Amino acid sequence: MVEIKTPEQIAKMRAAGLVVAAIHEATRAAAVPGATTKDLDDVARKVLAEHGAKSNFLGYGGFPATICTSRNEVVVHGIPSEDVVLEDGDIISIDCGAIIEGWHGDAAYTAFVGSGHAPELVELSRVTEESMWAGLAAMKQGNRLVDISKAVESYIRRQPRPATGKYGIIEDYGGHGIGSQMHMDPHVLNYVERRRGRGPKLVPGMCLAIEPMVSLGTPRTNVLEDDWTVVTTDGTWSSHWEHSIALTEQGPLVLTARDGGKAKLAEYGITTAPDPLA
Repeated sequence: MVEIKTPEQIAKMRAAGLVVAAIHEATRAAAVPGATTKDLDDVARKVLAEHGAKSNFLGYGGFPATICTSRNEVVVHGIPSEDVVLEDGDIISIDCGAIIEGWHGDAAYTAFVGSGHAPELVELSRVTEESMWAGLAAMKQGNRLVDISKAVESYIRRQPRPATGKYGIIEDYGGHGIGSQMHMDPHVLNYVERRRGRGPKLVPGMCLAIEPMVSLGTPRTNVLEDDWTVVTTDGTWSSHWEHSIALTEQGPLVLTARDGGKAKLAEYGITTAPDPLA
């Protein structure tokens, strides 16, 4: 069953989403050469405390931190550590969430540590982020779930191939429903798998987290011995971007974007719903 939210519940999710946006801003500023991934987790904890929010990552399935810090070949679920020191030229994906009055927000971004990054890494992050926005733009009445998957995959497939030869759309992980829990039905693939059918219709009150993960090589992954850290099987580096979005009677609202997604969705000719907290 897909949970349908009331406007009042979406407003609480927007409040949680803005806390996530604040964590993104603070951790992005702190992701500098010499910082540890534990330092970034400490920053996130401080932001949560300042906003009176709870972490939906800490303790989830036993996860020991408030954010996931996934560096270079780590795709998702990297555990913050004092032993992981960021170096000039690294890329790192930071995934985090927040709970306000029982309602969840969840989003991720890829940051560049220092300078001098190879052009294919810059393009990898751009392609992954833009494919996310293509998926977000497909969140509209009249569409079905598969239209989001198709939009994400189609954007990636249209891009010029990287020097490595291909973009690998990670197969084992994807987006999800979100609301009174962080992970809910439906599962949102980042590619079209025809045997799954078209999926449910997108209707007002539906909230999803759309999160493409793309590597510079394989779409396949392994989980390390800590039972959390997910890496590409060929060691190629990867990017991860995510936003939570609500579909309302007035249109979509990107819950974890400061402007509600107004600027980026306007590029697709889409007017976002009014911000309930504005």
